[in-house]
Amino acid sequence: MEEYAFEAVIFDLDGVVTKTALVHSRSWKETFDEYLIMRDKRDGETFKEFSHENDYLPFVDGKPRYDGVKGFLDSRGITVPYGDPSDPPGKETVCGIGNRKNELFRDIVRAQGAEIYHSTIEFITKLRETGIKVGVASSSKNCRAILEAVGIVDLFETRVDGEVSAELNLQGKPEGDIFVTAAANLQAAPAKSVVVEDATSGVAAGRNGGFGLVLGIAREASPTELFDNGADAVVSDLEDISMEWIDRWFRRTPPSLFGVWDEPHDEKTGPVAINPWYSRCGRKAFFSGKKLAIFLDYDGTLTPIVSRPDLAILTDEMRDTVKRLSLKHTTAVVSGRFRGDVENLVNIDGFFYAGSHGFDIKGPGFAMINPAVKDLVPQVDSMIEILKKELGDIPGLLVEEKKFSVAVHYRLVDEATYLVGIQSFVDKVVDENPDFRLMHGKKVFEILPAMDWNKGKAIRSILQALDISWNDTTVIYIGDDTTDEDAFRVVRSRGTNVLVCDHAKPSSADFQIANPDEVKDLFEKILAES
Repeated sequence: MEEYAFEAVIFDLDGVVTKTALVHSRSWKETFDEYLIMRDKRDGETFKEFSHENDYLPFVDGKPRYDGVKGFLDSRGITVPYGDPSDPPGKETVCGIGNRKNELFRDIVRAQGAEIYHSTIEFITKLRETGIKVGVASSSKNCRAILEAVGIVDLFETRVDGEVSAELNLQGKPEGDIFVTAAANLQAAPAKSVVVEDATSGVAAGRNGGFGLVLGIAREASPTELFDNGADAVVSDLEDISMEWIDRWFRRTPPSLFGVWDEPHDEKTGPVAINPWYSRCGRKAFFSGKKLAIFLDYDGTLTPIVSRPDLAILTDEMRDTVKRLSLKHTTAVVSGRFRGDVENLVNIDGFFYAGSHGFDIKGPGFAMINPAVKDLVPQVDSMIEILKKELGDIPGLLVEEKKFSVAVHYRLVDEATYLVGIQSFVDKVVDENPDFRLMHGKKVFEILPAMDWNKGKAIRSILQALDISWNDTTVIYIGDDTTDEDAFRVVRSRGTNVLVCDHAKPSSADFQIANPDEVKDLFEKILAES
C-alpha cells in the first residue's frame, strides 16, 4: 500500500457530504422571518426579511445553532434572553428561536429526505481503501440523524457534532475544537490532517486548529471569501482533487525568501485554485500596505543553534536590530524556553514574551498562564527528578527545566552509544505520565502537556490581547524548529511565515532563509522600508 504524507481527512457535513446546506438556509429564513414579522406587528419594528446572502452566509452559516441565532439578532440590534436548550420551539429566547429552526429543519428532512454529494462519497471510499482515516465534524445536532437517513453513518470512523460538542463543552466554529477533537479521536495529528469545508466559519476553524491543509469547496461562499478566511486551496467539487495532489501539498518545500524577494514564486499545483497569498513575492508578502506584527522564535532564529542552551546569547548587533524593530512594529518572542529565561536573554522593554511554547505569556499590560498547566507543575518536577537520576550521568546530556515542560538535550551525547537508551527511557516516562506528550526537536526530546495548546494558540492570544486584526495587519512568524510549525499553520494564508533552515525540507512556512544572519538581513530590509 502506498504511504502518503497525510494521515486523516475530516469532512464537514452540510454542503460537503450532504446537500442539506440549503435546507438549513431555508429553515433559518422561515424561522427568522416568522419572528421578525411578529416583532413588526407587536412592536412596530419595520419588517426586513432574512436573506441568504446578507444574513445567512455572514452570521449563521457553519456555526452552532444558538451562536447563529445570537449572531443574526446582534446584527439587527435585537437582544433577547439566552434561555435554556429545553425552551419550547418559538419561545422568545435564543434557545427557543434556535429550537424552532431545528423543528422546521427536521420537518423538511422527514418530508423530503436528504441527498448526498456522490463525488464526496467516492473520494471518502478511496481514502479508506488506502488506509487514510476519515471523520466527520459538524456544528449540527442533527448530524447522526442525517447520516442515518442517507445510509452512510458507518462511513466515518469518528463523528464530532453538536451533540458531542455540548457533552464535551467544545467551542463552535470559527474555533477549531470540533476538528481537533475529531483528529484526536482518529489518533491523527492536525499537522498531518486535512479539513474539508464549504463555509467561511469552517475554513477559519481549520486554520485556527492548525491543520496541514484546509480545503474549501465553493458551493455558496466564493473562492475569495474562503481564501480570506483561511483556506489553503479551493475546488468547486471534490472530483477536482486527488490524493496525489494532497500528498504533494504535504511534501511542499518553501522557496528561498531572498530568491523571490522581487519576483513571485511559481506555484505549480495543478488545476486546484491556490490561495493567492502563496504566489506573492517576498517584498509584497511583507509590505502590502498593512501594519506589521512580528513574532520570533529565539534559539536557531535570533541566535545560532549551540551545544548548550545557556550558550545561546544574543549578540549586541542582533539585540540592537530587534530593539529598533520593536520601536516601529509590535514584536514578540515565542519560545520553548521558560518565559523568565528568554525574557532575561532578550532583555528589551515593551516586548511580548511567550515562554514554554506559549503556556506562559507576559507583555505590556498583559500576563497569562494557561490555567490547565498550573496543576501539572508537580508532575513536571517529578519527571525532571526521574530523568536526572536515570540519565544525568550520561556524558553531554542536559535535562532542561522549563517549569511547565522539560527538555532532554543530547547534542553533545555519543549517540551511537547512548541514544537508543535515552529515547527508550524518555518514552517510558511519557507513557507513565498520560497528561504529557513527546515532541522531537533538533537533538532534543521535548515533554509537553498533552493539550490543544501550542505556539500558534499563543500568537492568537497575543493578537486578541492587543486587539490586532488579521484584516489590517500582516502577521509575520519566523522560526526554525518542529514546534514552530504549529505557528506556521495558524498564521499561514493570512500572514507570512519564514523557516530558518540551511537546507530544503517540507514545511508549512511560506519562505525559507538560511540562518540568523539572514534573519538580521530581513530585519534591516523591514526597517529600511518602514
